[in-house]
Amino acid sequence: MFHWDRGLFLTAAKLAVDVRRRQPCGFISHAHADHIGPHELALCTPATGKLYQHRRGAHRKTLTLEYRQPHKFGPLALTAFPAGHCLGSAMLLAENGEKSLLYTGDFKLGPSATSEPAELPHADILVMESTFGKPRYRLPPREEVVEELLQLVKKTLAEDRTPVIHAYALGKAQEVTKLLTTAGIPVLQHPMIFAVSEVYRECGVDLGQVAPYEASRLPGNAVITLPQGMRGFRLPGITQPVGIAVTGWAIDPSTKYRQGVDHALPLSDHADFNQLLETAQRVAPQEIYCTHGPREFVEHLRVEGFNAFPVTGSYQTRMF
Repeated sequence: MFHWDRGLFLTAAKLAVDVRRRQPCGFISHAHADHIGPHELALCTPATGKLYQHRRGAHRKTLTLEYRQPHKFGPLALTAFPAGHCLGSAMLLAENGEKSLLYTGDFKLGPSATSEPAELPHADILVMESTFGKPRYRLPPREEVVEELLQLVKKTLAEDRTPVIHAYALGKAQEVTKLLTTAGIPVLQHPMIFAVSEVYRECGVDLGQVAPYEASRLPGNAVITLPQGMRGFRLPGITQPVGIAVTGWAIDPSTKYRQGVDHALPLSDHADFNQLLETAQRVAPQEIYCTHGPREFVEHLRVEGFNAFPVTGSYQTRMF
């Protein structure tokens, strides 16, 4: 039996899955704020555990799930698989000997500069994130977007202006940093971002030539700061900025105006519409439950022949 109560619960194992309110035991797919709760015991990958403790306190107790290694938890075997979303992000495969359930959490197919690429095991039931579940969210090839970003940053620096890239402190900021430093562009990071990057370094991820922001270091450096509107996103001493947002939502031309930047590039850490359909095809489940996305994606899955359902309301229950 599994049920949905403002989040997924594996009922027989009494395990909350990405539930934000405090639980005795909770699986955390990754360390973004909208997926973590102050649980008595958190099940997660080693990297997510370090990032979780960085954000919620070193006293937080964790139980480590290594990728691809089944772990017995009550009546279930739990296995974490890479999700490709950010460092440590994981899908969760739960098996009871008769049926299997795969929870994707936030995920992305394809390469990443700072996290393992996603892996998709077969499961009877698929509970999938579907943020970009509308056909218009078919993103351009990643390599084209990366090249556009690099050329824009280089052009801005050549004009003696400062490229200021707005990105979430965990995940996207480190991904963009690695892309830039690999291309020979040094990076200065907002102090909050740099603190997260230090956890990445502790986990063995080399981000290249990166330092905490200081105005005296500006010449020749790209700057990565928090998204527009977040408290403290402005950094002192930048007189000629060129603002750049990196987000899958940039497929909408209005994004740069909504986010108050000069440029918005569709570099995403979420699966786009095509990748969502590909995920369903590769997992080949008997049932699919869609979360965190438009209801219309369920209809697209049904057209493709899948037995798909939206997760609606605050409470739902299904046998598992």
